Amino acid sequence: MPTKVLRDPGHVDALAILLKARKLPITVTWAQGTSRSSSQNRLAQRWFTDIALQLGDQTHEEVRAECKLTIGVPILRAENEAFRLSYDRTMKHLPYEEKLAAVKAFDLPVTRLMTVKQMTDFMDQMQRHWIMMGVRLTDPEALKYEQEFT
Repeated sequence: MPTKVLRDPGHVDALAILLKARKLPITVTWAQGTSRSSSQNRLAQRWFTDIALQLGDQTHEEVRAECKLTIGVPILRAENEAFRLSYDRTMKHLPYEEKLAAVKAFDLPVTRLMTVKQMTDFMDQMQRHWIMMGVRLTDPEALKYEQEFT
């Protein structure tokens, strides 16, 4: 599905021109805010690895799927009606293990759909959960410092 972030009034006009050129019918959806930042994405990926390495019995992808399902899905279900309707129709009725397998197998778009605010909430909840479980997560400031020298 195409996505366009509108940052100024000229972008609205350009989108109107684009939409007028499309064959009807079309469906248009929008969300307030912008998608997650690349720094948030890098940190989340690092945390998935941190968790997997410290747990020792899960892969990066398994941790990622678990976090998407247990933390990300509730955020999106609460704040994204299109996601909620689709998720509820296709996955809500499944047992937890089947949901987890589906999230992993189909790379269910969860964090990809999040705004910066939603991704911040996801990261905050993820940090609270895993720190309570005794997992040490990469400090975001240390990651910034590390990136300056790579």
